[in-house]
This record gives sequence, structure tokens and C-alpha cells, in this order.
Amino acid sequence: MPTENEFTFETSILHNSHKIDPVTGAVSVPIHHASTFHQFDIDSFGRYDYSRSGNPTREALEDLIAQMEGGTRGFAFSSGMAAISTAFLLLSAGDHVVITDDVYGGTYRMITQVLTRFGISHSFADMTDIEAVKRAIKPNTKLFYVETPSNPLLKVTDIKEISRIAKEHGALTFVDNTFLTPALQKPLELGADVVLHSATKFLSGHSDTVAGLAVVKDPALADKLGFLQNSFGAVLGVQDAWLVMRGIKTLHVRLSHSVAAAEKMAHFLQSHDLVKNVYYPGLKNHPQYALQQQQAKGAGAVLSFELENESVLRSFIENVKLPVFAVSLGAVESILSYPAKMSHAAMPAEERESRGISSSLLRLSAGLENADDMLEDFSQALKKSKKVITV
Repeated sequence: MPTENEFTFETSILHNSHKIDPVTGAVSVPIHHASTFHQFDIDSFGRYDYSRSGNPTREALEDLIAQMEGGTRGFAFSSGMAAISTAFLLLSAGDHVVITDDVYGGTYRMITQVLTRFGISHSFADMTDIEAVKRAIKPNTKLFYVETPSNPLLKVTDIKEISRIAKEHGALTFVDNTFLTPALQKPLELGADVVLHSATKFLSGHSDTVAGLAVVKDPALADKLGFLQNSFGAVLGVQDAWLVMRGIKTLHVRLSHSVAAAEKMAHFLQSHDLVKNVYYPGLKNHPQYALQQQQAKGAGAVLSFELENESVLRSFIENVKLPVFAVSLGAVESILSYPAKMSHAAMPAEERESRGISSSLLRLSAGLENADDMLEDFSQALKKSKKVITV
């Protein structure tokens, strides 16, 4: 029989060391609602003492995500931003960060308004342009922060090349892998040091919990992040940890359906006369299509599209029926978001515009609906929106 590490990805997320509870035989990880743990010996404490420092339920999720990403240790946090912010605490005053230019708004807010107060500087760079990345490097650069595909313009960064450059300069590479998950992309295998997730999204997948995850490759670096997790204390609650694990069990089948739907939607939108641009790395005219094919197993289930103008966008939102119009992504229901006022509201308007995040840009996260139903819904909404142009 194959060992746990020899199974395919979709089998291993079901059949792993936490498949069966060794005490009861339960096929679901027990939820340990315990803040503290009795110690039976004054000189030798047990594995668990206080749930901020460690809890069996949270640990099961941390083991699982480490296995999925191919890392040495995983860490579960109370949100994606808690994971990102705690990982940033690996830096010190005087350090410099090179970061993806169209990064998620919450990360933008953290790096521009919080880290700067502690003497950590940054430079934004178009990470699809390796020469631009090199020009952004300073003698005190200690971190390269990558989102790939990026949010919301779906730019694709060469993880292997950025990681190589980072190592040349004695710096770390963080990769936000929220959009693709380890089902489609494994940054640690491409040279990254830390992988980050908003587990609220595809990993959990049901719009019912908020969670963040981090996975580290090097054991010494993992010890440092573990120390910070315990010190900062933004850990994931056990009920939420269980919900994320439940979501992961269906990740493969959910993502397979959603990726196929996103690709179908992207081709449809690309051919529509009210759509100026479609951003999706599964389209052959995407500038980094070949790179995406090379470093990932798929293009993901998220795409963005730019409509003719804001008036058309407003009409479209008013008339479209199926997708939820909301913050977030990666759920069983399709979610339509407006980056300018949702995910990237923390970014000043001039900064958004300079990055191509216009007032007529929408982001779509494809869910589990029948793709043809979604196409029909988008068709009728765009047809009604066309009247905005003609009147």
C-alpha cells in the first residue's frame, strides 16, 4: 500500500495521518474546546499546555496544510491578514521589502501604513518584469513579496526566478497562494520560503469562516515563525480550524469545476463588445500564459474584466442575478466583486488607477453553478447594460 506521501494530491487530502482519531476511531478530527490542559508532572509538561501555544484541532489543520504545500511546518491564524502580518514580523527595523504592485488592498494597507511606522520600507514593482524587480532592490532588501496570480489583475510572477534573486541577496520570498491553493501551485517547490493563504477562500470554500494559513520550508525559519505565532497570538479557533479541514476534503472537486467555469466565462467575456479587457491566465493571449502553464497545474477560478465604463458596470451589477455581489472569493457560490470599493478600497484612487485597477473593473470568482446558467445570466445583464451606451 502506498505511504501517505506517495498518494496523489486529491487522495492525500482525505487519507492522511488525521484520517482517523486514534482514540475513538472517529473519521472526523475532534474539536478540542479546551483553553488549558492538565499537567500530570511538575517537571515534565505534556505536549499541550495552553491553546494559544498549541491545540490538537488546530495542529491537525497545520499538519495538513504543511503536507499539502510540501513544507516542514504549517501555522493557522485567525485570518489571512493575521497570517500575513505575523509573517511580516520576521522583518526588523531598517529592512526593505520588494512587493507586487497590484497586491491585495489589505496587504497594501499593512505595508504602507503599519510597517512604515516600524522603520520597514518598501518598493512596489511589476513582478512580471524581472528587470523592474532588480531595479527595486536595495542593500537592505530582506523580503520579496509575491502574489501570483495577483489580485485583481491576475498578473503571473516567475516564482522560481524571484526566489533565485532573493537568495542571491540573502532575502526571503513570501508567496500568497490564495488564488491557486496547493492543488494547482506549490511555491515552496519553486524556491519560496513562506507560503501564505487566506483560508477563508478556496481552502474553506463555503463563505462560513475566516482563517489564515502559513507554511514554511526551512525548519529554523519555521521555529522563528512559530515563536511569533505564539507571541502575537492571532491563532485560529478550533471550530474554524475544523471548518477549514472539512472544506479541504472537497477542494479538488470544487476547484476542478470552478476552474472549468472560469475558463468558459473568460472566453465569453473576451468576445463581448462591452468588455474592454479580460484578465485571466488561462487565456492564450494573457502575457504570462506560458509561464502559468509551466509553474502551475491550472489558471485558477478567478478572473477580472473591465467594462466599457462605470455606467455600464453599474447597470450590469443592477441586472446580474446569479453571483453574490460581495467582498471575498473562492466559495461554492460565484462571487462578483468591485475592487475599487471592496478589496482595494484601502488603496488611494490615483494608486489604483496607475496600476490599472479602474472604476469599471470587476472580479469574478467562479463557484459551483452550472456555467451555462452563469453565461445566460451575464448575457442578459450585458444586453440590458448595452442600453446605457445607446441612449
